[in-house]
Amino acid sequence: MNEINNNVVLYRKYRPQGFDQIIGQEHIVQTLTNSLKSGAISHAYLFCGPRGSGKTTMARIFAKAVNCESKTGQKPCNKCDSCLEITASKSIDLIEIDAASHTGVDDVRELIDGLKFAPVKSKYKIFIIDECHQLSKSASNALLKTLEEPPAHAIFLLATTEAHKMLPTIISRCQRFDFKRLHVPEIIKKLEFIAKKEGIKFENSALSLIALNARGSFRDAESLLDKCISFSGKDGVVTLQEIKELLGVVEVGQISRFIDFILLKQTKEALLFLNSLVEEGIDLAEFTKTLIFYLRQALMAKIDPNFLNPQTSGLSAEEIIKMKEQIETLSEKDLQRMLELFIDAENKMKHAIILQLPLELTTIDLTQKEG
Repeated sequence: MNEINNNVVLYRKYRPQGFDQIIGQEHIVQTLTNSLKSGAISHAYLFCGPRGSGKTTMARIFAKAVNCESKTGQKPCNKCDSCLEITASKSIDLIEIDAASHTGVDDVRELIDGLKFAPVKSKYKIFIIDECHQLSKSASNALLKTLEEPPAHAIFLLATTEAHKMLPTIISRCQRFDFKRLHVPEIIKKLEFIAKKEGIKFENSALSLIALNARGSFRDAESLLDKCISFSGKDGVVTLQEIKELLGVVEVGQISRFIDFILLKQTKEALLFLNSLVEEGIDLAEFTKTLIFYLRQALMAKIDPNFLNPQTSGLSAEEIIKMKEQIETLSEKDLQRMLELFIDAENKMKHAIILQLPLELTTIDLTQKEG
């Protein structure tokens, strides 16, 4: 059993099994636990937010809590038959549908047919519909009819990354919860917990680099961590250099250096730098995304100097000082133009015959023209 457990990917192995293990969504945890405590259970909930922020994990924990046999009232015990069955994905009263692959009206009608029957073992029959914005129009209308007149024994938990694509009438019939994008320190906290449990040692700043490149997604961070552990093994220390080489991740220092070349109008140096990144195996598409992320933070810092802080920006104190030095001579319009040009370059890179060419042309444009 232990051997099987050891082969499970980290994001599944360390998926939170209780509200107390959720990091970064405390406002949602408090609201849900209060409703469980008071018994004010809604028939439909909508969890919205970026991918990897814990929407389906929260849905499963809530499903365990409402059907928990221990009568704790506000949290799953993870010991009774109902909790154990849901944890093992064996509960016949919990139905999960991925709307990305079950978009048709027939899939929803099949689900609705199952509503006619009472739960076999539990108090509630729970339906979790992931990526529900991908349901077809006819499927959405069928779901809407069900949400308007649901049986007392059914609870719907809808999850989506794009709530604006859903029918407003479906949203209006749900209790909506907006999951926030996770901050780098929150992700690092979880990675440190996993590394300790796995007995893996990481060089200073290594976990920070992984967290920064996860862009607010726990799942992506855990996948990157899993990849690093597989590459380095469990002996010794996972180094910063190993992570850079394996993942082709982009450091803030590389972005900052590139911005310096642009500000100094050093076309040759900037182009040579880009080509050196290619030779080092850096993913240029990832570099451009990180560059846009960096420039967006720079623009916000120009508008409000208090926007940047080490707790939320993912930047160190030294990196924040450097960024503020760079934007001193730039106007908001300058930063806006740079952002627009690099966003355009990123889009063109997706279809470019020579991947770095759109990036090189944008660099030439910025270093050889005023403004």
